[in-house]
Amino acid sequence: MIRLEYFTEDDFEQLIEWNNGTSPAFLLQWAGPTFIFPLSKSQLSTYLEDSNQQDATKLVYKVIDVQSGRTIGHISLGNIDYRNKSARIGKVLVGDTSMRGKGTGELMIKAIVKIGFEDLHLHRLSLGVFDFNIGAINCYKKAGFLIDGLLRDYRKMNDQYWSLYEMSILETEWQRD
Repeated sequence: MIRLEYFTEDDFEQLIEWNNGTSPAFLLQWAGPTFIFPLSKSQLSTYLEDSNQQDATKLVYKVIDVQSGRTIGHISLGNIDYRNKSARIGKVLVGDTSMRGKGTGELMIKAIVKIGFEDLHLHRLSLGVFDFNIGAINCYKKAGFLIDGLLRDYRKMNDQYWSLYEMSILETEWQRD
């Protein structure tokens, strides 16, 4: 089991550590174009501005393993549009490698979806995932997301273009657990 808690300055070092020794490609896969490699405290400070408060358009979370109490991941709900009742899930990272392949990602997605639909009363949640990330695509499908379409050659990484699946779930499609 996991729980989501607001991500704060106290969590910067852990997120940076998970990205140490990785690559710009790894950072782009989980964070999109928000950050520039290497990840830094100043980038994270900017990321947190105007988040995690009443009527914020961005909620940023750390993921806690309930059994051990350790921070094991990161996830956010951004582009919150209260008028149109939509938001975008992003920055999905199971940072603790010992927790990967155990359904942690699906639990994270279900937890953020619950916040979107139950707490914020949204109608639609979306996300983007690179077409080669089969594990993540399967995780999102298990959580109830459908593929809306493919954005071909959406991001450039070195000499390669990456295509991105757009996926979404509507409140009416969501299965409450």
